[in-house]
Amino acid sequence: MSGCLKVLMVGAECTPFAKTGGLADVLGSLPAALRERGLDVRVMLPKYFSIPAQYRDRILYREFTYCSVGWRWQYVGLGESIHQGVPCYFIDNEYYFGRQGPYGYDDDAERFAYFCRAALDILPHMGFQPDIIHCHDWHTGMVIALLHAQYADQPFYRDIKTVFTIHNLAYQGNFAPVVLSDLFGLGNEYFTYDKLEFHGRVSFLKAGIAYADKITTVSPTYAQEIQTPAHGERMDELLRYRKDDLCGILNGIDTHYYNPEIDPALSEPYSAADPAGKAVNKQRLQVEMGLPVQPATPVVAVISRLTSQKGIDLITQVIPQLLSENVQWVILGTGDSYYETMLRDVAHQHPDKLALRLEFNEDLAHRIYAGADLFLMPSRFEPCGLAQLIALRYGTLPLVRETGGLRDTVRSYNEYTGEGNGFSFAPYQASDLLFTIKRALGFYKQPEVWQSLVRRAMTEDWGWNRSAEQYEVVYRELCSE
Repeated sequence: MSGCLKVLMVGAECTPFAKTGGLADVLGSLPAALRERGLDVRVMLPKYFSIPAQYRDRILYREFTYCSVGWRWQYVGLGESIHQGVPCYFIDNEYYFGRQGPYGYDDDAERFAYFCRAALDILPHMGFQPDIIHCHDWHTGMVIALLHAQYADQPFYRDIKTVFTIHNLAYQGNFAPVVLSDLFGLGNEYFTYDKLEFHGRVSFLKAGIAYADKITTVSPTYAQEIQTPAHGERMDELLRYRKDDLCGILNGIDTHYYNPEIDPALSEPYSAADPAGKAVNKQRLQVEMGLPVQPATPVVAVISRLTSQKGIDLITQVIPQLLSENVQWVILGTGDSYYETMLRDVAHQHPDKLALRLEFNEDLAHRIYAGADLFLMPSRFEPCGLAQLIALRYGTLPLVRETGGLRDTVRSYNEYTGEGNGFSFAPYQASDLLFTIKRALGFYKQPEVWQSLVRRAMTEDWGWNRSAEQYEVVYRELCSE
């Protein structure tokens, strides 16, 4: 790929190496889609101890150097592996990353300060000089600030442009002011309102927003929402200031991995052209979840973190009314103990109505997508959301609240024009959720309408090609400036 546009994506997660959320799916799929367009895109992430052995064993040692983390002098090992045609680099330091899970530790400020410094210092040893460094979420925001503050006058780094993607503005990486000098060697001139200071703290996320050449987020609606006080997480003023450099690009899904025609987790393959297998998957899901096998009874699914951000509070407010309907419920996920306890009690009292699995189970999730009829996602806010896209792919109609990426992907069915691919409501109220569920169930009783919606959902393209094209436009515009 000599002579083509070179991009290094830096992030804390990447499927299949490390995953806690949608960030990993993006870094696991978007680079391959961009490489198909002729861009030399590569990925860098920490070499966590928890990377599955079958992938960890394929990481080959490449190079090493040392970097400073304030007064500390730390080893930086570089490993490399090729995954689905994408070169993936791994920053190796067992002191910081020889642990179970990517983060959630008391020293996360130091761990990701090290990662940001190491990512920059290892670059000249890689044999790869990127035109653009594309950083993702708070863990990598300081890469961009450091590049601006301490590397910009060095010939190797001088012409590198930067892009910063906000996957969820609520996660900000805010730490005590001492980290500026102690971890980065930066003076108090950077602890100001227009730079890294954020309500008395240092914000790694703000570093990315303040210093990046271009800022993206994961859906067009979310790009607008985060410029408002309601969704701006106290950064809306800064985002309004940077609005000319901010755009929303909708995430996609891996349409090979999420494919009911070849999904090995399913009981029976099916497609939009031959949908008979979906009924078989529904029956076997009912058996697996201990529900009565009733082909005519609609199955409503929830696959989610059980938190109020995901709208679980709305669901629990109307559980008595929901249970009075001729519907079966399947819920998969973990979260707040309050919701777990409440749902466990309901499942115990109504085993023929609600099947609950308080766990993360990828194969079961695929079987639920395939076997359910309606997929519920009433989020309070949702930067993009991938679950509704997977549900569409499997012909399970999504019912969502109109926010963020949910608004950009789910079009509520219009019985007068026949348009739509699911159902939606706008006000964050339990009564609106209940009304919309009853409305959807009414159309379920009209098989011709329902099957038409299912076919439309399954034939829509939610892969990465469209998103990759938009990212390429951002990159090329940036490099032409």
